[in-house]
Order: sequence, then C-alpha cells, then structure tokens
Amino acid sequence: MRSVDDSELLQRVQSGDRDAFSELMNRHKDRLVNYLTVLVRDRARSEELAQEVFLKLYLHASRYQERGQFLPYLYRIATNLVRSEERTRRRREFLFRAFANGNGHREPASPQAELLSVELGQRLGEAIASLPLRYRSPLTLREIEGWSYRDIACALKCREGTVKSRIHRAREQLRRELEPYWNGSV
Repeated sequence: MRSVDDSELLQRVQSGDRDAFSELMNRHKDRLVNYLTVLVRDRARSEELAQEVFLKLYLHASRYQERGQFLPYLYRIATNLVRSEERTRRRREFLFRAFANGNGHREPASPQAELLSVELGQRLGEAIASLPLRYRSPLTLREIEGWSYRDIACALKCREGTVKSRIHRAREQLRRELEPYWNGSV
C-alpha cells in the first residue's frame, strides 16, 4: 500500500472523508502537541489547543489551497490560537489588577534544594515562556521542531528575514537572561 501525502489526505477531507482526517490528525498530533507545550508550558492545555487546531482545520478545510505547505498552515492555526489566548489572558490580568488593586497571585519560587541542572532547565523554560510570542514561536519551530526559515516564514506569514531577526533577538534575550547561570553567579 502506497503512502498518501498530506495534500492528498486534505483533498479527501475536503470531500468529506473522515478517515482521511483521522489519518492527518494521527500523523501530526504528537508533534503539534509538543510544539504547543513549549509555547504554553502546560501539557494538558496544549492537548486541548491541539484539539481546537484540528477542529478548525476540519471545519475550514475547504479554505485550504494546496501549495505544498500543509504543515506551516497547520502550525499557523496553532500559533494564532495561542496568540488569541494570550491576548485574552493579558486582558483578564489587566482587569484583575485594576479591580484587585494589584494583589495578584504569584507562583512560589522553586526550592533551593533542587539540583543545578534541574533549576537551569526550569530557568530556561521560564525564560522561553517569558519571550513575546513573536519571538517564542519562530525560536521553537527552528530549535525544537527543526523547521527551515522558509517554512517558519510561511507558517507565521512573514518574511524569512523577519524570522531570522526574531530568532536572533530571542536568542540574545535568552543569553542576557541566563548569563548569570552560565557564569556561575547564581
């Protein structure tokens, strides 16, 4: 049996083939959930978001025009969902602070007894999570997912030069933030 590519599966989805949709979903769900987990730092939430991504894909499959860019298209849907969720979260935080007079809840610091490697991993995760989404997304797609600059540019609907610039800025920001750990100052 020959292997069916994503574009052929999506054409079948556009014709109402649910089995083709299941195949597409099974083929890409794990990597998509991993990508989303890096962006939102919550595995359960990333699984929920992945379901939303696939639901949007299914509901709007007719809008997709085949150009050999299915994966960037899928990840663009995911990135846009995270972007939208982040805007909503910021608005809620702003309103909460405005009405709670700045008495927001903060997560407790990690215990001092943790091993340095665990703490460094945690700090790196926090540093990545603190990056603005416009830097975090391309950095994650490049460094963790191994995407080309071209595919990232297509997924995020920007130029390759913009992608390279954002990745460079993300790396510089991470370097500055984590410098004390590399130099042993902490």
